[in-house]
Amino acid sequence: MLTIYNSLGREKQAFVPINPGRVRMYVCGMTVYDYCHLGHARVLVVFDMVTRWLRASGYAVEYVRNVTDIDDKIIKRAAENKESINELTARFIAAMNEDAAALGVLPPTHEPRATEFVAPMLHMIETLIARGLAYPAANGDVYYAVHAFPGYGKLSGKTLDELRAGERVEVDRNKRDPLDFVLWKAAKAGEPAWDSPWGAGRPGWHIECSAMGEHYFGAHFDIHGGGQDLQFPHHENEIAQSEGVHNCTFVNYWMHNGFVRVDNEKMSKSLGNFFTIREVLTRYDAETVRFFILRAHYRSPLNYSDQHLDDARQALTRLYTALRDIAPLDIRIDWTHPQAARFKAAMDDDFNSAEAMAVLFELAGETNKSRSAQDAALLRALGGVLGLLQNDPATYLQALTGSAYSAQQIEQLIIDRAIARKAKNFAEGDRIRKQLLDAGIVLEDSAQGTSWRRE
Repeated sequence: MLTIYNSLGREKQAFVPINPGRVRMYVCGMTVYDYCHLGHARVLVVFDMVTRWLRASGYAVEYVRNVTDIDDKIIKRAAENKESINELTARFIAAMNEDAAALGVLPPTHEPRATEFVAPMLHMIETLIARGLAYPAANGDVYYAVHAFPGYGKLSGKTLDELRAGERVEVDRNKRDPLDFVLWKAAKAGEPAWDSPWGAGRPGWHIECSAMGEHYFGAHFDIHGGGQDLQFPHHENEIAQSEGVHNCTFVNYWMHNGFVRVDNEKMSKSLGNFFTIREVLTRYDAETVRFFILRAHYRSPLNYSDQHLDDARQALTRLYTALRDIAPLDIRIDWTHPQAARFKAAMDDDFNSAEAMAVLFELAGETNKSRSAQDAALLRALGGVLGLLQNDPATYLQALTGSAYSAQQIEQLIIDRAIARKAKNFAEGDRIRKQLLDAGIVLEDSAQGTSWRRE
């Protein structure tokens, strides 16, 4: 049985969907004012992996990943660029989807934008005010009254007093409590605004996810996910909003992936230590980046460095090498097969892709020995469950990054080397091999001839 580490219960729990055979999952997406970095890539890839495994397990998955397309940072960046907010957000939504596709991330079932759901947000805010859980302030903002919601703090596991002591909150005389958070922001000059019962303004960040989750899934659904940094306050605030409106459990399982770290600090735009997906893809192929993300358990920290990506590329190369020169064979996975059963056990244990990868390497070792089409097919099929190993092995192994030689030139050098060796000019053959090796091209001789791959 599949178990999921539930951040709300702080333990692994057996997964039982609300409706048998069906999973409804909401994941907080990107705020689109810049290119996505590797921290965003981890969210995209991790929950794509979760979706793939749920579907491989026989569930029909409805997956919502929202887009925040109105926010202080978006307004500021559009003004700096002297472009409209719509132009800015459309450009970065397109870039985000290009990056996701490059990483092998399947499109979500729905990708709603916050600006499309202002009316449902207003309805939720009105309901919260009517129930005494929110209040309009003198400055035109509307705030959620955290003290009025008895369950506030249950996701973070802290009391209100502990949260107040731990938070550095600037004094705001418009709030009744420093932890109260904004549901509706009064309009400022020159900013986009919508009409509301409290005057022109725009929604706060937290309310958008409550409204979009309600639109697609109703008051109660199975899984809510996102990065670890969203657990508090964003997801805590979502619970307060949604349960405050509906007076029932909002989400059964809360999932949070770990941070990507650089020099032991979280990768983030605010710290300026981030690498965009596009920057990384100029030096590493997209499948290597996906492999790098999935070789660690999704809840553990992921340390970024060129060395770790180099290691990932070499490891992925070993898997593709096992598949090389074996005719492809499509199979349906037999989950009673020993390696398939261990792979399934790993994935059913809170989506442990790191342990599942270990099974792939074991199977690759057996494939190297047997050269069996069945072994290779199982390796490829299990890799496909993780969104890996679906490229042609020869094409992948010969893909070049910054090589001085084209594929045609390499093939000609291999022919030249074969001619030299046939003439017993082994020194020339060795020279050609070294010439290519210095350029990152490895030649491998076998009974079938000479093949090549990148180092």
